[in-house]
Amino acid sequence: MSSEAEVKRLWRSADAVCFDVDSTVCCDEGLDELANFCGVGSQVAEWTKKAMGGGVSFREALQQRLNIVKPSQQHLSDFIASHPPKLSPRITELISKLQQSNKKVFLVSGGFRDIITPVANLLSIPLDCVYANRLIFNEDGSYAGFDLDEPTSESGGKPRVVGVIKRKYDLNTMIMIGDGATDMEAVPPADAFIGYGGNVIREKVRDNSHWFVTDFQQLIDELS
Repeated sequence: MSSEAEVKRLWRSADAVCFDVDSTVCCDEGLDELANFCGVGSQVAEWTKKAMGGGVSFREALQQRLNIVKPSQQHLSDFIASHPPKLSPRITELISKLQQSNKKVFLVSGGFRDIITPVANLLSIPLDCVYANRLIFNEDGSYAGFDLDEPTSESGGKPRVVGVIKRKYDLNTMIMIGDGATDMEAVPPADAFIGYGGNVIREKVRDNSHWFVTDFQQLIDELS
């Protein structure tokens, strides 16, 4: 059984770190913000709460939320153009410090690649280090669904992705950082999980994390 001291030791020695995006790297939930933009925010937020708290399967919550929003390709483009990423405090400094230490950084998200791409670009994270979901559109640009083959579209998907990353890059020690129940599931194959509550505190995550932080400065300090 890990302890906070052991997780901190693994954090310092890790050769790679996987970050969740919504409410972790970013202050907000991308799909909730898109729903607000499309005028159905309150209906979607309740499903997000259920999904992140582990009350329903992630795929069910994703399907239900998207069926409410039904974002068209034009809606998505307009949303991205008018909503630059809202990065969490000190995440830019933290990721820069990891990169300068030659630690690989990945974004592993149940959100959508189109919305996450500007985030990755801001943080100088290569797009081949982004693992996220894909929206599908009809020829006329209307909403057609999402790619069910993406592992991040279902519960249990993040550990699958982390396993793929570890094998692909031949990594020894990988840390998963996130705010939600799906992030916590990534251990194993991730070697440790750090719960993040700087934007929202999920009780299940707070109570079951061996190291729970509310400010990325805590992670920066531990690397110094």
